Amino acid sequence: MKRFSLILLAVSTLLSILVSCGSAKLSVADEQMERGEYFDAAKTYRKVYNKMTKREQRPDRGKVALKMAECYRRLSQFPRASAAYQNAIRYGAGDSTTTLALARSLHAEGKYAQAITAYEDYLSTDPENESAQLGLSGARGAIEAKADPTRYVVRQHKLVNSRRSDYAPMYAGENDDMLYYTTTNEKVTGDIRSEITGTKKPDIWVMRKDEQGQWLKPEAVEGELNTDVEEGICSFSPDGNTMYLTRARREPNSSTVVEIFTSSRSEATWSSAQKFEITADTLSSVGHPAVSPSGEWLYFTSNMPGGSGAYDIWRINLKDRVGSLENLGEFINTPGNEQFPYLRGDSVLYFASDSHAGMGGLDLFKATQTPSGGWNVENMGWPVNSPADDFGITFAQGSESGFFSSNRGDARGYDHIYTFELPNLEIWISGWVLDKDEEPVPNAVIRIVGNDGSNQKAMGKDDGSFRFPLQRGVSYTMLAGAPGYLNARQEFTSDTAEEDAEYGVDFILASINKPVVIENIFYDFDKASLRPESKTALDEMAKMLLENKNVTIEMGSHTDRKGTDEYNLELSQRRAQSVIDYLIAAGIEQERLKPQGYGETKPKIITKKLAREFPQFEEGTELTAEYIETLSDTDQEIADQINRRTEFQVLSIDYQMY
Repeated sequence: MKRFSLILLAVSTLLSILVSCGSAKLSVADEQMERGEYFDAAKTYRKVYNKMTKREQRPDRGKVALKMAECYRRLSQFPRASAAYQNAIRYGAGDSTTTLALARSLHAEGKYAQAITAYEDYLSTDPENESAQLGLSGARGAIEAKADPTRYVVRQHKLVNSRRSDYAPMYAGENDDMLYYTTTNEKVTGDIRSEITGTKKPDIWVMRKDEQGQWLKPEAVEGELNTDVEEGICSFSPDGNTMYLTRARREPNSSTVVEIFTSSRSEATWSSAQKFEITADTLSSVGHPAVSPSGEWLYFTSNMPGGSGAYDIWRINLKDRVGSLENLGEFINTPGNEQFPYLRGDSVLYFASDSHAGMGGLDLFKATQTPSGGWNVENMGWPVNSPADDFGITFAQGSESGFFSSNRGDARGYDHIYTFELPNLEIWISGWVLDKDEEPVPNAVIRIVGNDGSNQKAMGKDDGSFRFPLQRGVSYTMLAGAPGYLNARQEFTSDTAEEDAEYGVDFILASINKPVVIENIFYDFDKASLRPESKTALDEMAKMLLENKNVTIEMGSHTDRKGTDEYNLELSQRRAQSVIDYLIAAGIEQERLKPQGYGETKPKIITKKLAREFPQFEEGTELTAEYIETLSDTDQEIADQINRRTEFQVLSIDYQMY
């Protein structure tokens, strides 16, 4: 894969395997591999491997399979790498570390169950190996991550991708109206094929938006920037006039060295690239430049001495380079590879790593700097990350969307550019505004105030329904009101779960023009004392009066037809007074409350709500003693129960208003 001449930066010393074979082809393959020409080396090793058909050549065949597996791994052709590692093990080549290499290759294929088995096999021989432990943890975590994906939506971007590798996108322009990226498509500048990846050597291309905000067909950047060597992986100064890019320096029969260059813009044209000196070290590689949003720091990847592992992320102060070079340290860097830094704010870093616990290959990570100077690192999860290599992310300004690159699903190991977006959560609250008889209250006004400072107001519909959008994890106070009704209040806190949701809440408004029954008021038989189970209903009554401070009410108590008129009047008066006493104790002014006992003098008239609950009684029926006596014993008891009630009637709505 083309990008690996830039990603890997320089060739590490590979496994030292002595193959007792006099073939000139094998020596050529070894030389190709030593120079990092993995594409050519893999082809040569394959030819040598296929010629070794004799039984006595099996040990040598295993050693060639192992080298071939290493080439495929470098090319991110993991299915081929896994097969070659398995052949090497079958022929007895390598040692226990070959099992670890197989585990990592299976991990990168997304064959997590097989990878877990291979990691466990290796750990049985080296139980303290941190790299294997981390790999095992990552494979197990990958299964969980796929079962519990993030809300990111990922799609391959059809317009920008070619039939070769396209990767490392980077937004530019004041309105993110340009996207620069690296490509090995068939129209790049040079015609020389890369021995490392087998594709043409990469150039930097750009895709622009038109006036309607639609992306146009990509094209090569204008000017003298692209040459017949390898250019790519760029970043920009805050003013957009300086490009920092990676360029590979390659000399015959030697390893590739990667360096950072700069180019200046004049109108839409970019100048020829000039080397950007970071250190005097000419043997180490530096690449993957990323300018911080403030323009103060340049972050980059290097294998220079002083790091934690193969390739680390470093930074240098662009305004005062001398003495400012620093490694980002153990929170970010591991013994493996940390690459493709991207700054989103000076304290939020995105990068790719193959050695933090991940889903396989390179994974994308988000790191947030802590006040103490450390970093909290988190995997971006599925589907941004996959078993393959995921890297080179860029965000649109002020948005949880953008582009990144991945070679997922490509057997050749070619990279492609993907879009990602975190959709806005759809959180709603809906319900009904009803009266005490559960009839719709049309055109109610609903206000909702959140502790995040939000303030919404809307009209309910004619049928009493309403619907409001909410924000996740916010506490709301809701108030509903309508002419002729007392206000009602509700409190609600939306969930913090990362998922769409709709919550339901109803408002029950009390009419100021007719008596309203207070449900669930209970007394002991033949007594005026309130039973404990009445507390909930009376607390709600007190709450309503506290929210409607200008209202005075009459609290009426009614009995059934049993007992004398005089006794029922006296009992109902005492019961009304006991409710008043409770409300006064709850903080309601005595002047707002009037007790009234009615005995059996005001039989209940059946409402729509009661008719729905007790269909044996027709709406509008008055439950007089004469009517009740015509009913069955069971219905008589129900009618008496309906008549035994406590209800309130609004007397005025201007208490202490003037």
